[in-house]
Amino acid sequence: MFNVNVGSTDRMIRIVTGIVLLALFFVIEMGAWGWLVALVGVVLLATGLMSRCALYSLLGIDTRGNKAT
Repeated sequence: MFNVNVGSTDRMIRIVTGIVLLALFFVIEMGAWGWLVALVGVVLLATGLMSRCALYSLLGIDTRGNKAT
């Protein structure tokens, strides 16, 4: 399957931030910047829900408390 590398605190921050950015996209007219905000929101929400970050994998980062795989 895939390795989980996002800890619970990191996960909650990603989910909340993703939801907030997506809400801003739908509520505030930001023009072209709005699409960038929405994209970042979707990526943060997806990585938070999956508990896996591809960039963390490339950099060897694991924010979970235990280091067991």
